[in-house]
Amino acid sequence: MHLIRRPDILPSEITSPATYASRRDFIKAAGAGALLLGSATWTPTTHAAVARGDKLAGVKKSAYSVPETLTPFEDVATYNNYYEFGTDKADPAQHAHTLKTRPWAVRIEGECLKPATFAIDDILKLAPLEERVCRLRCVEAWSMVIPWVGYSLAELLKRVEPTGNAKFVEFTTLADPETMPGVRSRVLQWPYVEGLRIDEAMHPLTLLTLGLYGEVLPKQNGAPVRVVVPWKYGFKSAKSIARIRLVEKMPVTAWNRSQPSEYGFFSNVNPEVDHPRWSQARERRIGEFRKRDTLPFNGYADQVAGLYSGMDLRKWF
Repeated sequence: MHLIRRPDILPSEITSPATYASRRDFIKAAGAGALLLGSATWTPTTHAAVARGDKLAGVKKSAYSVPETLTPFEDVATYNNYYEFGTDKADPAQHAHTLKTRPWAVRIEGECLKPATFAIDDILKLAPLEERVCRLRCVEAWSMVIPWVGYSLAELLKRVEPTGNAKFVEFTTLADPETMPGVRSRVLQWPYVEGLRIDEAMHPLTLLTLGLYGEVLPKQNGAPVRVVVPWKYGFKSAKSIARIRLVEKMPVTAWNRSQPSEYGFFSNVNPEVDHPRWSQARERRIGEFRKRDTLPFNGYADQVAGLYSGMDLRKWF
């Protein structure tokens, strides 16, 4: 499949709040039968309380967008995995208001010629912002389609001039027990750390993300800056990034450290390799009743499969 530029997303392609509410009412009325829908059925407590952010200026449409129906903002902002604010899907929207996103800076260091610290306002102006509609696939077998705003991570990394020893990129996220109640738990070893190979990080699809739906990132979605790696499972897309290190050896990442048999370093979307607790062959798009087949590399195989030529993707899951 080739990614194409869309002039715009038509209003008719976006699920209306009324239609979405009727779906939730149906699921609620179904009682015990709703349990058969699995964890991907989303029944948020309230959408009215979701605050909208400031608009981002000068955002252009991206050539890397996919032509698919958008997941409504209210669901993107209220159904989240962000364990720093709790393990329930509704916890981040309820608790992330405590996160302080100004001032904020990202330190980039390690195997590079020009290590530097970038203030968030400078990051926002480093390259032209674009709206990029991407699929997001969670290892728990649910998915969304989100109009992220940002630019390719490579635009930031090339400013520090990586050396030939930079084989991997390590992302360390904020872990502040004063503003992030989940950090006081032992569900993971904090801070949250993720990583990519340098070629994955420099691939144009890897997005340094600063907003969604044309607005600054909601706190529960990883404000003020995160990455989105659309061909990998969602947990690879580190939120609220505080430090980036260019390193020679593969970094030990949070979920791989916690459960190495369940969460490999690469974590490419692969319908043929099941998680021990969830099949990956099918998924449920938030807002849809029936499941759909999971696409290899989340539908981005034409663009990224070549990165893994010759690799056993069952072994290197």
